[in-house]
Amino acid sequence: MTAVNRALMLFLPLLAFAVGGAIYTPGGSRNPLPGEDAGEVSLSSLPPLPAWAHEGLPDFSGYQDTTEKKVAFFSYLYPRIVLANSRILLEREYLESLQKKPSLTGDELEWLGRQSERLRIEAEPGTDSQFALLRKRLDVIPPSLILAQAANESAWGTSRFATKGNNLFGQWCFSRGCGLVPLSRIKGANHEVATFESPYYSVRSYIQNLNRHPTYQTVRDIRLADRKAEKALSGWDLAEGLLGYSERGEEYIEEIRAMIRYNNLDFYDEEFRSLLGDRTPAQFERLASAIPDTTLLPDGPMSPFEG
Repeated sequence: MTAVNRALMLFLPLLAFAVGGAIYTPGGSRNPLPGEDAGEVSLSSLPPLPAWAHEGLPDFSGYQDTTEKKVAFFSYLYPRIVLANSRILLEREYLESLQKKPSLTGDELEWLGRQSERLRIEAEPGTDSQFALLRKRLDVIPPSLILAQAANESAWGTSRFATKGNNLFGQWCFSRGCGLVPLSRIKGANHEVATFESPYYSVRSYIQNLNRHPTYQTVRDIRLADRKAEKALSGWDLAEGLLGYSERGEEYIEEIRAMIRYNNLDFYDEEFRSLLGDRTPAQFERLASAIPDTTLLPDGPMSPFEG
């Protein structure tokens, strides 16, 4: 029995929610720089990506039952979110280890510089200011928010940009030939919708976008405030910072929050916290190299698929 079928047998019925599939990202949210498509900087402690991270998007168009399609979509995407966030946490652990050192090597300063460049931070290498800014931007995004936006922006994995370009979030790029030309692009515009090797890379690029673009400063402010208050990160809370993600503004925020609520997606935030366990680098590494991807799926008596 497949993981999806097993989930369906236990699934708590979801309320249907119609999504508009709006695909808009502010013009400054350009394609990642060359070599940054994975949204991470080389680090020896990062394990190799498991083979399943390179797999393309399944065909979700064949599902006739809405609930079945939702289960399949979440079951596919959640492990890739865990993978991306786990690798970020390994990078974050390394960052914190560097801050505790009395002096830094040339290689360590170079790594800090490359992270600062990727996350668009301007600060003197090795300074308290650089570390503070990196801690704010080198951080995870709650699974519930990623799942809701991916479902919304990709029409549950069936949009042209998802199926042709593995782009689940409508991310733009601005170099000719860098992606797919929107059919509704206005005359004179030069943006395209970025293409990715696999949906995993789309997830990493999306997280990078929220972590570095000025438009999402509020997302990072809310996350930092929750960190300082030792409050669990919540996709519902961070959604408040998405005002600039869509031309629909507040209406878009309410739509994403409705998707989180109707589909019980806050469960995945709780499940991810449970997966982190003792929050050690060893645990992060286990999650970042899990094989197969189904080992990262929710399980046990608290599964949202149970009534």
